[in-house]
Amino acid sequence: MNQLKNIYDLEERTTRFSNELIIFCKSLPKDVITIPIINQLIRCGTSIGANYREANGALSKKDFQNKIFICKKEAKETLYWLELTGKTVDSEKQKENCRKLWKEAKELTLIFSKITYSTKN
Repeated sequence: MNQLKNIYDLEERTTRFSNELIIFCKSLPKDVITIPIINQLIRCGTSIGANYREANGALSKKDFQNKIFICKKEAKETLYWLELTGKTVDSEKQKENCRKLWKEAKELTLIFSKITYSTKN
């Protein structure tokens, strides 16, 4: 039951995603190609949860909608950087971890898209 609650707790879910993303990025080889990609990935991937927390503290409906829209945009950008990252790694384990993170980022994109759509009215 508690695990089911965690699936729907977006603050916890986005924090877990950020933590997993950080661990993944630490494991990546660092070179002239990967360092800028890793930096972008960390920035957009960890900002999803930060913006969601800001949305939960919003002072108005418009502020909430704006922060949720930013969550969606950051999740979509994360997808892009994960796709590029997947092309830069050679290890099958890293490719699999990248695919798992991509899948979660895709689910977060869909969740925030739905919230964005449902709060427009």
